[in-house]
Amino acid sequence: MVRRVLGDAMRSLSVSETCISDMLLAVSEACSNAVRHGGPANRYEVSASIGYGRCDVKVADSGAGLPSMPLHYPPPETENGRGLLIMRSVVDEISFGITPGRGTTVHLRKRLAWDDEEGARPRELAAV
Repeated sequence: MVRRVLGDAMRSLSVSETCISDMLLAVSEACSNAVRHGGPANRYEVSASIGYGRCDVKVADSGAGLPSMPLHYPPPETENGRGLLIMRSVVDEISFGITPGRGTTVHLRKRLAWDDEEGARPRELAAV
């Protein structure tokens, strides 16, 4: 649902498909991590805003907290452990709000690129 709402909002503003794909990949990874590491209820909250030429998304969970950003990708035979590095590779900024024992908030920010500069609609959208 998050991918659908965010993707539709970005498309309605004529954001380029490459930019949309990058942001949706990062958001999917953040949501997957929230489900996997976010605590016993697997609940998380997503907030997004589009404006000022960028998209900001926050994914917050109530898990134990993220220890640190990995320095490199895991070996190819490893099935997990690439999500944070994938996010970092497709967004312009990634930051974490970590409260040990109370959860992690992943903040993703990407500058937007446009499909059609001349025909684009105004680029402000309320937060969702």
